[in-house]
Amino acid sequence: MKNSGIEWIGEIPDDWNLIRFKDICVNRKEIAGTQSSNFDRLALTLNGVIRRDKDDSDGLQPKEFDCYQIIHENDFIFKMIDLQNISTSRVGLSPYMGLVSPAYIRFSPRKEGQYNLFVYYFLMSLYYNCVYNNLGGNGVRSALNATDMGQFLIPFPSIDTQIHIVSMIENRCVAVDKLIENQQAQIEKLKEYKQSVITEAVTKGLDPSVPMKPSGVEWIGEVPINFSIQNIRSLFQIRKEVIGREPETVLSITQSGLKIKNVSENEGQMANSYANYQIVHIGDFAMNHMDLLTGGIGISKYEGVTSPDYRVFKIKKVSYIKKYFLYVFETYYRNKIFYAFGQGAANLGRWRLPAQNFYSIFIPVPSVKDQQQIADHLDKKCAEIDKLISVKQQKIEKLNEYKKSLIYEYVTGKKEVG
Repeated sequence: MKNSGIEWIGEIPDDWNLIRFKDICVNRKEIAGTQSSNFDRLALTLNGVIRRDKDDSDGLQPKEFDCYQIIHENDFIFKMIDLQNISTSRVGLSPYMGLVSPAYIRFSPRKEGQYNLFVYYFLMSLYYNCVYNNLGGNGVRSALNATDMGQFLIPFPSIDTQIHIVSMIENRCVAVDKLIENQQAQIEKLKEYKQSVITEAVTKGLDPSVPMKPSGVEWIGEVPINFSIQNIRSLFQIRKEVIGREPETVLSITQSGLKIKNVSENEGQMANSYANYQIVHIGDFAMNHMDLLTGGIGISKYEGVTSPDYRVFKIKKVSYIKKYFLYVFETYYRNKIFYAFGQGAANLGRWRLPAQNFYSIFIPVPSVKDQQQIADHLDKKCAEIDKLISVKQQKIEKLNEYKKSLIYEYVTGKKEVG
């Protein structure tokens, strides 16, 4: 082995060379112009380069694609902007010809039929180890350009060795991916089980011996005879109180509830001013009624403000157990009850729950004693399920780390291929 002189490569085999990326690939940019309609749209994802519908409104959506650039099969694609974001895709080797954003960097192989998979796995290894992010600078718009990419040194064995290494990587990674898929499938089953436990408890109660009665509401079905069915208007009051000044605490709504937003680190969507945000008191409910599929709801633990586009409401009877109703509302999100009452243009990402529709929705209401028992039962049961999910998520993290280290050791020659 010999020292490569490159921090993120380390030692490489004596018979390997180091070559600059620009010596095997050339930077090109070919704008589609009026020919854009002749090409498929492509997207760079964490799972590689995929075809994407031109009408897909997810993410940034241009009015037209004439400004997009043409990518050829076997081209490298790099997204080297906003490098402070460590969770987005960065590197792709395109199996297709098509269009990508003009902000991406394209490198084409210098030789016809050039074998690029080994180099691709090396470049992915740099992504896994955050090399691009660390080199991009600390600015808000940290980035690398085509010149920077061309200067990257690549460990380069013989073509036969490259092919052998890629075969080993792909065989081993397939096995690891199957283990990850198995763990992920178990997590999904646990999440489904958790939701069924919550739904059963808030609609059927905890005592199976109690006589049941029709609720008169399709998605609720039968309920215990001592449950009442009431609409949200009779139980809650929407409140919107604009703060009128810059607040100390800004709250964001997530699928895990309300969290304090770190405005100093520019995380998520930012506002120039928060003076028009609405006040949230401790104990208030707040929900994202603009995203009825993946939006969240929570009970605030803090005094603060949240977006004026969200819905803040409070329970009318102080004796009622808020956590019980939170479980009901979470069930209505997951079972798409709120979604069914929404209005707007779902295909454009504008599907909201108007206040009058929200107020008209019926929910099961047990006695205060039963509310407390159900909430306590679900707190305990959900904690048990969440612990099982966490264990499996940790297994997935370890498998992903193993996969990343495996690729690094192969593409830098530290693991022999025989």
